[in-house]
Amino acid sequence: MRIGELSERTGASRRLLRYYEEQGLIVPERLPNGYREYDERFVDRVTQIRGLLDAGLPTRIIKQILPCLDKPRTIHFSDATPEMLAMLERERERERMTRRIECLTRNRDAVSEYLDAVRRAPSGQVGEPPSHA
Repeated sequence: MRIGELSERTGASRRLLRYYEEQGLIVPERLPNGYREYDERFVDRVTQIRGLLDAGLPTRIIKQILPCLDKPRTIHFSDATPEMLAMLERERERERMTRRIECLTRNRDAVSEYLDAVRRAPSGQVGEPPSHA
């Protein structure tokens, strides 16, 4: 697929996808005409990258742990720097990810509850929104 389709399917701008490419996070094939050709697997890869960035990890660390997310997994232990290991081992980094997951789960559940309430309400009548949103 071309960069425009990958952008559309992932919600990441073309500029952001090119940045990921510059950082070595995604490596598309180059066609003879110079166009980038993105494999289907990059849809999930971009989503993973965005999630890891949202969790507070820098791109240099993400690049090192991305092979752990692939199947079959190819992990290059020579890439593991003491700084990377220290950052990943810090409890607060994992706790921040856990808090983010919990927040996203609460928000998802609140939206689902709201939609369920709206669907159950008689036509033209909207009840109180959930109080824990």
